Amino acid sequence: MPQTKTTALVLAAGKGTRMHSAKAKVLQTLLNEPMLFYVYEALSPMMQERILTVVGHDADGVRAAFPSMADRFVVQEEQLGTGHALQVAWDAVVSSGATHCLVINGDTPLVTVEALDRLLAAQGCCDLAFMTITPRDTAAFGRVVRDPERRVTAIVEAKDYDFSLHGPVTGEVNAGIYLLKVETIGPLLDRLKNENMSGEYYITDLVELAVKAGLSVDGVQAGNDVSLMGINSPRELIAAEGTLRRRIVDELIDAGVLIHNPDTVIVGPRVTVEPGAEIFGHCELYGSSKVSGGARLGSYNFIMDSTFAPGCVVREFNHIEGAKVGSGATVGPYSRLRPGTVLGESSKVGNFVEMKKASLGEGAKASHLTYLGDAEVGAGANIGAGTITCNYDGKNKFKTVIGPGAFIGSNTALVAPVTVGRDALIGAGSTITKDVPDEQTGIARGKQTIIARRLKK
Repeated sequence: MPQTKTTALVLAAGKGTRMHSAKAKVLQTLLNEPMLFYVYEALSPMMQERILTVVGHDADGVRAAFPSMADRFVVQEEQLGTGHALQVAWDAVVSSGATHCLVINGDTPLVTVEALDRLLAAQGCCDLAFMTITPRDTAAFGRVVRDPERRVTAIVEAKDYDFSLHGPVTGEVNAGIYLLKVETIGPLLDRLKNENMSGEYYITDLVELAVKAGLSVDGVQAGNDVSLMGINSPRELIAAEGTLRRRIVDELIDAGVLIHNPDTVIVGPRVTVEPGAEIFGHCELYGSSKVSGGARLGSYNFIMDSTFAPGCVVREFNHIEGAKVGSGATVGPYSRLRPGTVLGESSKVGNFVEMKKASLGEGAKASHLTYLGDAEVGAGANIGAGTITCNYDGKNKFKTVIGPGAFIGSNTALVAPVTVGRDALIGAGSTITKDVPDEQTGIARGKQTIIARRLKK
């Protein structure tokens, strides 16, 4: 069999009017990732760098979301249908040196590698292959027409279907994923017409053109696998997101992750959770977060792009983004860890503590009611309730350094840039504007005055 080379063409130019959004439909998110992300994920193992994308509506937004793919974007200035998109991109397909072109819509986030492999198996067997399904509700999907010998003769859009011409509906519909032989299908593109109810050029018309040209056409049947269908409405988006969520959670449980109340746990597709980790619902993990085995995440936590070492405990009701939580560290409840937060081994962040671009050394504690921004806290230091680092002067950010073993009394304001030395003590209620040396005490507060109280008689 001659060697084949397949280039994928992702159609992502549509607005998606029924989504009621100004942004491109493929940028609508499921589990905090654009639906186009999932299509790329399914294609990447097979196509690697051979992926082209047709963009149009909100092209700049799609470029911004996928900068690594932008050099392989083809712009469809006017969105005149899927057939027109294929015409616009065909020169790029040919230039890629492909023998075959896999065409897929960018709004199919549930598509799997296995499904695409089934279609790719048709390479060398026919000139045009496409995937078909038999859903319970054929809705507005393109209907597959077969002759009495079960050979495919056409795909007809639902609104253009004529029973007198096409016969009774079989229930088999087009899934919108095609495999085209470049050499034989390319000459048919100029024959596409827009003589239909929508006035658009359809890829589906290539099927009938190929049959009439004597080319081989095959409909690869996928049963009732509705995961191959595109998303066209908020309700369909929500349903697909639920399917993805269950798929990911089930895979984690099967891999050895202990998930309590799994119906309320949400884990994004880029999150890594090792066997032996324990998660309690309700809990949401997104982005590139990583949870090591032995880590414990309590209920009602929102987590983004954060890492959790073995033995750490995240109690309930925390918001954590861009943070690193060390081995044996404790977080919460009711803490907020913002980007740049690093918690050392066995450190503690308690209730109503906020940290941003700040670190706690090994065994350091900030137990309650504290803000640490642009700060470095040494090992074993204790931060009293009500402490704040005054890191912003209205124009610039400055750093606060607290040495190992230091004790910061309650209700202290540390006006950066300032350094509190090793084993230093800061008296409660102080406003510290100058460095405090190692093993020294810093107190900066007004002298208490007792004044007689006048009582009304």
